[in-house]
This record gives sequence, structure tokens and C-alpha cells, in this order.
Amino acid sequence: MFNNKNILITGGTGSFGKKYTEILLGKYKPNKIIIFSRDELKQFEMGQVYNDPCMRYFIGDVRDQERLKDAMQDVDFVIHAAAQKQVPAAEYNPMECIKTNIHGAENVIQAALYNNVEKVMALSTDKAANPINLYGATKLASDKLFVAANNMVGKRRTRFSVVRYGNVVGSRGSVIPFFEKLIKEGAKELPITDAKMTRFLITLEDGVNFVLKDFNRMQGGEIFIPKIPSMYMTEMAKAIAPNLSHKIIGIRPGEKLHEIMCPADDSHLTLEFDDHYVICPTIQFAHKTDFTKNLIGEVGKKVEQGFEYNSLNNTEWLSHEEFLQMEQSE
Repeated sequence: MFNNKNILITGGTGSFGKKYTEILLGKYKPNKIIIFSRDELKQFEMGQVYNDPCMRYFIGDVRDQERLKDAMQDVDFVIHAAAQKQVPAAEYNPMECIKTNIHGAENVIQAALYNNVEKVMALSTDKAANPINLYGATKLASDKLFVAANNMVGKRRTRFSVVRYGNVVGSRGSVIPFFEKLIKEGAKELPITDAKMTRFLITLEDGVNFVLKDFNRMQGGEIFIPKIPSMYMTEMAKAIAPNLSHKIIGIRPGEKLHEIMCPADDSHLTLEFDDHYVICPTIQFAHKTDFTKNLIGEVGKKVEQGFEYNSLNNTEWLSHEEFLQMEQSE
């Protein structure tokens, strides 16, 4: 699907963008991979590793619609990974988060429509489901924008979908590198916000492969959610440092005790497939779509009324050994 195609990744110098680029170069023969981001140093550093002739590095900000329009010329597929993701930072700097996560999403949509891009996949987060913090609220707004954009395509080929998943093991925003840093510095205890806290966990490679497969699955308007395991934060800390005690420091601004990926309020829109869920659009599109069967022939079924997929009621849990294997694979 990606052979001889032009692919643009917003926020492409982040953990996801680099892994996505690595897998694209390893499995396919793209015509161009365009890394669109605003940090020239990160682009320079990434260019030292990913210097295939197909690579292109564009300095730009998703807040700048005209620059996005220029960057998306002749592009077939867009992965929108650019976002301001730090929950406490968003609570203290709400307007900056809104400018990037909401206005930036609108700009990506307009640029994609302007250039008749074939498919756009926006990365979301479990924090967008029943959000209690600003980051989650902005990503929910972004999700709604990308879903509704399918009603703006007219006769264009462009389709928009969303991928939502949980904490990425080993990514820059993960607690794991923070714990490891404390251990190296000789910490006698690890800080835990709440002893009951749980999180969904996924490896970067699994996240990228899920997005790649969803490009083949998507018809436009779906929110794709992988079935992934949960873990208590206390158990994660024990797996990383079995001999260290824990210090309960309290929940940070905007933090949840448990994360949700399929809210109960969306159960009437939710379909279950073998290895993932799909939340169908709540609005009707001009092009009628049967979301129970995707473009690679997988068939889903409606979940029960009131079904909720959250990190506490999950049926799949990581043991210490499984977590450490997941961490070492990154």
C-alpha cells in the first residue's frame, strides 16, 4: 500500500514518527517520507539516522496552515502525530495546547482537502475518552474534527480516521524512563501518584503496526482502538525495581485513576473485532458506510449496551515478566 507513495508525518521527529519511519523504510519502498515538525535540531539528529534518498525534512508548525498546504503537495497519506501531550503542562498553558491540538487539527484537515490527500490518520489518546483534563479535551475535539471532516470531502478521494491507544512503553512521555533515571541516580523509593492507578500499555512498534494496518482497514470516520493489556502502576514499579519501596505522592493536575478507551456512552456506536474495537461516527455521512465490515474483510459485532473498555475492567493484564519483555523490546 505504501510502495511508491508519498507519506507525510506531522510531529515526525517524536518517538512515534521515528519508529513509523523505521518500519516504513524496512517494509516498503515509499517514494517520499516527509517529516514535518518545528524543531530543527531534532530534524538534524533524525536525519543522521534516517537518511534514505526518499527522506524529506520540512520545518513547519501545524499552527501554520499555509506551510502545511505547501508540505502536502502530491502527498498520498498523512499521519497526524503532532500534539502537545503533557497533561500538567496543558493545565498550566491551556491556550498553547488548544492552538496546537485543536487549531492544528483543523489546519491539517484543510491542507489535506486542499491537496486531495488520499487518507489521513490522526493519532489520539485514551485521555480523549470522557476527558477530565485539558489535553484530553483538546484531543476529543480533534477526534471530532477529523471524523466530521469526512462530510467535507465532496468529490475528493480524501478520507479521515482516528487511532486511539494508551501509554506507550518507553516513549519520551512515559513514566518508565523517569523511573529508570531515578534508579540510576540512587533513589531509595519510587514516586507513585496513587496505589490503585492503572494504565493501558502498548509498545511503540505495536502502535505503529496497528496504525499501518488501520490505513488498509479504514473507510473514513472510524476511531480504531487496539485491544491491549493493563497494569497497575505499583506493579510496574515493582517489575522495574523490585527492591525499592514506593512513596504515594498524590494524583497530578488533570490525572485520572483509570483510563478509558471505549466509553459506555458510546457503546451503541462501538463494534468489537478480533483484536480491536471501532467507535463508529455519531453523525451520518453523505456516503453511507457499513462499518461492520472493513476494507480487509474483517467483521465486527456490536457490543452490549453500557459496555466500557477501561484499564481497570480490562481482561488482559501484564505480569512482571511480560512487562519487562515488552520494555526490553523497545
